[in-house]
Amino acid sequence: MNNVLITVYGRDQICASCVGAPGSKDTYEWLQAAIGRKYEDRNIAYEYVDIDEPQANEEHQQFVDRIIEEDLFYPIVCVNEDMVGEGIPRLKTVYKALDELGVVQK
Repeated sequence: MNNVLITVYGRDQICASCVGAPGSKDTYEWLQAAIGRKYEDRNIAYEYVDIDEPQANEEHQQFVDRIIEEDLFYPIVCVNEDMVGEGIPRLKTVYKALDELGVVQK
C-alpha cells in the first residue's frame, strides 16, 4: 500500500457559514482519532495548513488561493490531492477515499 497524506486546510476563526461546527484544528484532531480507530494508520500522514499563513509549499499556496477566490467552506479535507470534505467533513466520504486507496482496516 502506498503512503496516504491527509491534509486539512483551515483557520483559527470558524467559518461564518459553519456556525456551531467544530473549529478547523478540532476537526484535524478528530479525523486523526477517528481514522486511527478504523484503519491501520502507519502509512497515513497528516498535515494541517493554516490558510491565514503564507505557504512555503507552492501547491498549498495555490490551493489556499483557490479557497479564498472561490469562497470555499473550511476546513477542507484532502486525501492525497483529492478534496473529500468541505465545511463539515463526513467520515463516510473520508473512509470511502481511504478504502479506494487500499488502506487496511483494523
